[in-house]
Order: sequence, then structure tokens, then C-alpha cells
Amino acid sequence: MAKHFLCSPSQSIHVKFRESSFDLLTDFLVNLNKRNKDNINSLSKCSRNFKDKRLMEYIFLITKELRLDPLAGYHAIELLQRFMEKRLTDLLATPIPQGAAANQPGSYEDAVFEKLKEKFPFIVFTCVQIASKLSLHSHIIDNNTAVRFLHSVGHSVSKQALLESELMVLKGLEYKLNGTNPLTFVEILLEVLGHNEPSIPVERLHQLCQHVLQFVSLQRTAIYDSLLVTTTQCVNPRREQRHKFVTVTEDCMLLGVGVIAVATFILYNRKWEQIVGELSHITGISVRSISDFAHVTLMHIVSST
Repeated sequence: MAKHFLCSPSQSIHVKFRESSFDLLTDFLVNLNKRNKDNINSLSKCSRNFKDKRLMEYIFLITKELRLDPLAGYHAIELLQRFMEKRLTDLLATPIPQGAAANQPGSYEDAVFEKLKEKFPFIVFTCVQIASKLSLHSHIIDNNTAVRFLHSVGHSVSKQALLESELMVLKGLEYKLNGTNPLTFVEILLEVLGHNEPSIPVERLHQLCQHVLQFVSLQRTAIYDSLLVTTTQCVNPRREQRHKFVTVTEDCMLLGVGVIAVATFILYNRKWEQIVGELSHITGISVRSISDFAHVTLMHIVSST
């Protein structure tokens, strides 16, 4: 089980598993819930655009190859999402240079995206590198390791270019790096669950939850499309239904309880109702919503095997 927790947007508190007090766990949960709601209420039009299956798989593979804590991979994905949203918004909001629009309509926007496309592989790696520096339980990717790795996958880059890329990302994020990610939600919910129900072997659940969360992340589109159909009871949901459902796809608290429910069904089927009920009590998410998420995910796991 991870031995670290995010307590506030500006401060990390690091405690050992099973050694945190009830009051501290309560603070963690209240803070996560608030940040989750804030994130949902401030979604941009670019939300989900950088959680593409291939991109997430690429980041997970980098994390595995460099022997990083899985938390670093999920943190990198969130950093990349936030940076790219800000970068694209700023670039497209910049006034078009005089004459550019008149000479070749659309060429300026094409040039912006082409320039960003060239830098994108380094931006992705930079987010992983930054995330590695924020985890106490992960190897830190220094620039020598970064240059060697990028060269091994066909990208020639200097240490100076890596430093410039890191500075660009840090400035784009306004140096606000201590965000939340889905694995953080899963781990803190498991901590609270273990405190409330000491008989539940949360250490074993944690191991399986990591695999389930990665599966959901990589099959994100298919799983949430199925969940939309289940929720609306409509095979072809209307556009407004899809638009409203975006908040569900970005709800990390629902994702966290859903992942734990799936792991519970696989490992401790007899405790399924007890644990789902406790998760509902902890988060305020209905048993029906947790069950729907778990059933849809299990259906995709079974069909994939």
C-alpha cells in the first residue's frame, strides 16, 4: 500500500499505511471530496482529450520501463492534461499575426498545431519526469537517464532541451504540481475502508485495485460508453445526455469506489454487499451507482479475456 497522502492543494503529508488517525483520515477524505467537486465544476472543453488509450498506455509503459511508482504515471497523466489544456487555450487565444489569416486561411492554426506536435513527445516525457520527482517511493528520472531513454525510443535530445521543456511545463502549470489522480482516490478510500472495517484485507485489495484501475484507464471510452447506456437505459443516448455524462467520466470519487468494488467482487465475493455498502456510506455515492460501474467494468474484463 502506498505510504503517502495528499492533504491539501499546497501541502503533502506523508504517513505510513495503517498509522494515520481517524481525524487525519477524515481530513484527507473531506479534502479529496472538495477537490473532486471543484474539478468537476471547472471542466474545460478539452477534458478527456489527453486521456487517449494509446497515450495512457505509452505513459504506463514509460513508468514500468523506468521502474517508477505507478502513482507517478497517473500523476503524469493529470499534469499532461492540465498543461495541454492551458497551452492550447493560450495558443489559440493569441491574436493571429497581421497578414497570416488573409494569405492562407487556417494556415496559422495549422502551424500552431504542427509546432506543438513536434514537441509533444518531449512534453509527455517531461510530465513523467516531473511526476517522478514528486513521489517519495519512486526513482527520480535525472537528465542522463532521460537522454538515454529518449534516444532508445528514437528521439535525439540534449540535456539543455530537456531543461527548457521542464521549465516550459512548470510555467504552464504555474508551478501547481500537487494535484490529485485516480490512484490517490483509490488508496485513500482503501485506508478509510480499512479503518472502518478492520476485518477487510485492504492490502490484498490494493494490489488488485492497481490492475483494475489500469484496465479501466485503458478501456475508458468503452467502459463509460457502456455505463452511459446502462444509466440512461438508451442504446443511442441523445447529445444532451452525453454532454451531461461528461461529469460522470471525470468523477474520480466514483472511479475510486468502482475500482474497489470490482476488486472486491473478484477477491471477496461474499463481502461484496458489505463493502459496497460501506463505500456508499463513506462517499455518499449510491449503492446503485457503485454497482452499475462495477457490473459494467466486470463485463468488459470478462469479454476481454
